[in-house]
Amino acid sequence: MIKLTEKRALSWPPLLYLILMFMVPMGLMLIIAFMEPGDYGGVKPLISHINGKLHLDLNLDSFILVFSSEFVWQLMVRSIIYSLVTTIICLILSYPLSLMIARSAKKYRDILLLLVIIPFWSCFLIRVYAWMIILGPDSGVTHIINSIISVLGFPPVNLLYSTFAVIICLVYVNLPFMILPLYANLEKHEMDLLDAGRDLGATRFQLFWKVTVPLSLPGVLVGSALVFIPCIGMFVVPELVGSNCSLMIGNLIKQQFLQGMNWPLGTVTSIVMTVSVLSISLIVGFIAKNSNGFKYASK
Repeated sequence: MIKLTEKRALSWPPLLYLILMFMVPMGLMLIIAFMEPGDYGGVKPLISHINGKLHLDLNLDSFILVFSSEFVWQLMVRSIIYSLVTTIICLILSYPLSLMIARSAKKYRDILLLLVIIPFWSCFLIRVYAWMIILGPDSGVTHIINSIISVLGFPPVNLLYSTFAVIICLVYVNLPFMILPLYANLEKHEMDLLDAGRDLGATRFQLFWKVTVPLSLPGVLVGSALVFIPCIGMFVVPELVGSNCSLMIGNLIKQQFLQGMNWPLGTVTSIVMTVSVLSISLIVGFIAKNSNGFKYASK
């Protein structure tokens, strides 16, 4: 009984933190979504006096505007596509690297993991500005690529302020979030399973596809979620290295709060983005959980 009481006492601080930092803001967002925008930002008072009577000023104008706006849904679809492409590229690049780190000698693992974590030591904006220099029109990378494509008979391209630059920066920023959970999963694999597979005559590819990949599905799922979910709401990268044709839903939300001064519209757009992300995550989680590989990995 005492241990149960202690566990409950220890659970109160994080529970209060979640309520204050997540539940309360979400509740405020839901209320603001039904309110009218203020003349100079913010929102109008929730309760007004009309003919001496109290009147509750709530409406569905922002919801109607968002759900009927083709522009909002174009940005939403574009954000989902960019996030999916970023997640797939991160997975392709991270899997062999994570597998190499997990199978390397213990004295090298800490150094390799340190190299993965080092980008977190620098400011996010500095890393994006570095890519602006790398992809700039006067950079060596741009000159080399344009020289190659000019030989092939194609016109020169501008790498910066393009969809290509947005995807490259999104992959660079989110790559460690895919590597770390994959490594944590691959490092726990029992090597006896691979030895047993070799004894049964399996080739390297068969061992990888039928043993390593199914066992690593939980790490793949976690890493994909850590990359996909932040990507959809990203607004700094498209704003710095993208163009008007590569803006994402996060840019629209930021503009509504800071430039358009329409808090209800920005709030409704945020709610739509959150519900879309949760729906996609639940669908992917359901499919992964009911797949044979995930069932095998959970045993």
